[in-house]
Amino acid sequence: MAFSIKSKIKLGIGVLFSLLLTVSIVAIVCINLLSSETENLLAANYNTIRYCSEMSRAVDDIGITPAALSIFESNLSLQENNITEPGERKITQQVRNYFEQIKKGDRDAVLFHKINEAIYDIYTLNQRALERKNTSALTTAANARLWLTILTSVLILISFTLVVNFPGYIANPIRLLTEGIRQIGEKNYDKRIMIDNKDEFGEMAAAFNQMAKKLYEYEHSNLSQLMFEKKRVETIINQMEDAVVGLDAERRILFINHKAEELFNLKQTEITGKYVPDIVLYNDLLRTVIQNDTKKKPLKIVIAKKESYFSVDNRIVYNEGINIGEVFTLKDITSYKELDISKTNLLATISHELKTPISAIKMSLKLVADARVGTLNAEQKELMSNIDEDAERLLRITGELLNMTQLESGNIQLKLQKVDPGEIVTDSLHAVQVQAEQKNLQMQIQCPDNLPYVLADEDKTSWVLINFLTNAIKYSPDQSRILIKVALKNNTIKFSVQDFGRGIEEKYLSRIFDRYFKVPGGIEKSSTGLGLAISKEFIDAQGGLIEVSSEMGKGSVFSFSLPVVKS
Repeated sequence: MAFSIKSKIKLGIGVLFSLLLTVSIVAIVCINLLSSETENLLAANYNTIRYCSEMSRAVDDIGITPAALSIFESNLSLQENNITEPGERKITQQVRNYFEQIKKGDRDAVLFHKINEAIYDIYTLNQRALERKNTSALTTAANARLWLTILTSVLILISFTLVVNFPGYIANPIRLLTEGIRQIGEKNYDKRIMIDNKDEFGEMAAAFNQMAKKLYEYEHSNLSQLMFEKKRVETIINQMEDAVVGLDAERRILFINHKAEELFNLKQTEITGKYVPDIVLYNDLLRTVIQNDTKKKPLKIVIAKKESYFSVDNRIVYNEGINIGEVFTLKDITSYKELDISKTNLLATISHELKTPISAIKMSLKLVADARVGTLNAEQKELMSNIDEDAERLLRITGELLNMTQLESGNIQLKLQKVDPGEIVTDSLHAVQVQAEQKNLQMQIQCPDNLPYVLADEDKTSWVLINFLTNAIKYSPDQSRILIKVALKNNTIKFSVQDFGRGIEEKYLSRIFDRYFKVPGGIEKSSTGLGLAISKEFIDAQGGLIEVSSEMGKGSVFSFSLPVVKS
């Protein structure tokens, strides 16, 4: 017997209601049991009272029964290991002191009176604790029972309401949609679904009505209108300044516009309907575009002895989830590329020209600070220190800009050689030693001695590790630690730097190596946002992999891997 959707929902919610009722009953029973068994949790206080009773009897028997001292000693030791209440330890210690005097032979009546008073104080303290805890436990159990009963009643009411109303809320719109689809199947395109709900059902009704409207328009259109629309689309495509190539699902040429004809040196009338793998056999440019060999980098094409640059974009066209074709677009970005090159050259020139005067400023500052030139007062020394910090910051920024311009222009020179991973770590730690000592940071190093050599540019790799260490020092609390690990993993050597600062939010991790990106709210306001971007370029250029992981409140781990030297 087939169940309707409404019946299934009723059945499911009914089962849910039954389970909820059962769980609620069980919870109430458990609370009652908890209330009745609360006294079992107070065993410690009962034990203390029993120990006090035994010690009181033993005090009275001292001098009469030889075993009284042993009994008192045994119960006092148990009491010392069973202290639970505030002030109880101090009184117990007094009992111990009085008892030690009695053991030494002091049989003064005042001493016996004091030890009995102390034992009675312990007894009274635990008796009151028993009463207080018992009252509190019973009150807590009563409150829990009351609130659980109220909550259970509310949940039962809600569940009952869902059982009565929710199935109809779900099933009625589906019934209307089913009837509408049946009418559309019978080509009754005037059918509309009237649902005023401001939710998914309302959106579903609006989408259905829009579909019915389009089907009505399509049904009443004529061939001339369709041809007109087709011609209009072709005209728009041909007037585009971008080169456009369209393929069908079988990868046959559907169309190419005039710009694509000029760029690929092809004629639409000659290639339309042909299988594209057959055409790319004698057209290298089209093969590069179709095979998507550009890897998101601009495609350089020489046109009339002039270098031009194009960005390649391809989009798969779907109809009802089925691939019905693909469109490739080549956008001329030559002007933007030329501006980018000009920008890179300008930055390189400015950065290079700035390094000389900035270095001269730093040298002059050193000469002025020399005591042989003259003594500076405190205010002058502070001004000199500020100038030196600003000059150092400018020098660092110009250095980063120079590195970035080299990367952008493709002029970066790598000196790949066999390098000992331990030497890279040692040199990098030496460079940041002063910074680490200023914050009293503990640099923990895990670098085995028998690691194989890596194939790397030692200077640039050290620069990356120094950058990681510098950032870790900046974001580490004073007197904390930084962990540097070097390990062999899958024929690569992995270098990692872990700090225990505040960490980086997960939403920023994907952009951490982007140029000029700085984590919002960071402590380094003067940062250019280029250091990590340059680090990534250096490691990528050496065939390595750079990574970052972080958790808020626990710190960050920056790492990179380089291939080992093959023997």
